[in-house]
Amino acid sequence: MTRHDLSVKSLRSSLATRRDARLKRRSLERQLASYTSESDRIELDAILSRHSAEETSELRSIINRQAMDRLIRSA
Repeated sequence: MTRHDLSVKSLRSSLATRRDARLKRRSLERQLASYTSESDRIELDAILSRHSAEETSELRSIINRQAMDRLIRSA
């Protein structure tokens, strides 16, 4: 196998990994968007508070962005 073949294979692998990560994040965003009521949000916050900030940073980032989007749409 040539260097070029390895480079192409590496690129394909990298692109596939990134695509999978995007699909997983979109799925997570849809799941978190289903928590719409105040009681849902309180329950979700209670669940997240049981874990470290490092473990929940991506979730909290998505939740905060979705909350801002809802505020902007309701204004």
